Formats: sequence, C-alpha cells, structure tokens
Amino acid sequence: MRYNQPQIYDRKDKSGDVVFTFISKDVREAMKEKRRKREDTLTAEILTSHILSLTANFYIPMIQKIHKTDDEWRQQLTPEQYRVTRTKGTERPYSGEYCEAHDPGLYACVCCGTELFESTTKFESGTGWPSFTAPIEDERIRLEKDYSYGMFRVEVLCNVCDAHLGHVFNDGPPPAGTRYCLNSVSLVLKRIADSA
Repeated sequence: MRYNQPQIYDRKDKSGDVVFTFISKDVREAMKEKRRKREDTLTAEILTSHILSLTANFYIPMIQKIHKTDDEWRQQLTPEQYRVTRTKGTERPYSGEYCEAHDPGLYACVCCGTELFESTTKFESGTGWPSFTAPIEDERIRLEKDYSYGMFRVEVLCNVCDAHLGHVFNDGPPPAGTRYCLNSVSLVLKRIADSA
C-alpha cells in the first residue's frame, strides 16, 4: 500500500515554529488556476466595459497608426522617455513632472502627440504618478493584460503609436471607479494658454 502524503502540511522545527509549508504540485497548480481565473475575470470586466463603451454609439473611428523603427524612436525621445514608452519601463514614484501638476490642458502622448487625457479628469491618488479617471475617448488608448514582475495588471498604451503609458486599476473615484495611473515621462501637457 502506497503512503498518501497530505497535500498541504507544515514542517516545524524543534521549538514548534513553522519552518516552511509544503504544498503538493497539484494543489499549487489548482491555486494558480484559481488566481488566473480571478485575474481573467478582472480583465474581462475592465475590457468588456472598455469595448462596450467603444461600441455604444456603433461608431469606431479608424485610427491612423504610426510606425517607426527603434532607431527613429531613440532619435526622437530622451533616453528616459524611450525606456518607459518603448520598453515598458516605469519612472520612480513622485519623480515625474506631472505628478503634482494642476494646470488646465490636455495630456498628450509624448511619442506621437495624440491627445489622451483632459486635466479635468486628473486627481490626486497619492500613488506618486499622475492619475486620471478616464481618457478623452476610449479609442485613443488600448488595454492589454500585463503579467510582468510576477503580478497581474492591465497595461495602458497609446492606440496610435503603441507607447506604454502606465496601467489602469479599478480603485479610482466614483462614478467610473477607474484609475489610469500613468508615467509623466510618457506624456506632454498641452496647456490651454499654450494653444490659445
């Protein structure tokens, strides 16, 4: 008769403190699958809401995509802008130019100039990055699943040039409850006084 080892058990030292917890492979796989389903549900909710809002009026404008080589992007952008927008980097919290900015205007993509967010939708999130409740129009951005750094998030990209902007979370203020947490270096503020 084969000895059936428990699927989860604690190994303790002489004093009775837990040294480590053994979890069998099948239980680990089940836990991963459960986490993946929970993450997919969150993604589905955000993406479904995004898609429904796009198709609400049955009008989706054609987006003129911008394609450049890496060398062209490197010539156009600063090294930090390139790192964040083209290689999906993140600037340090509270280091960005627009983290505490309150000037009226439109926040545009630093790579292609597409206007993405209005200053009226910007709010203080206390996270160290500029945060917005909604884009100017949903079709100006694109959302993708992001499993980097051992966690699940929803990435926000410019829909015109595919620049990495940041991530969107579902812990924003009402009524939408979304927080578009963006890198300052991915944006340029077109101040209202500048365009007048």
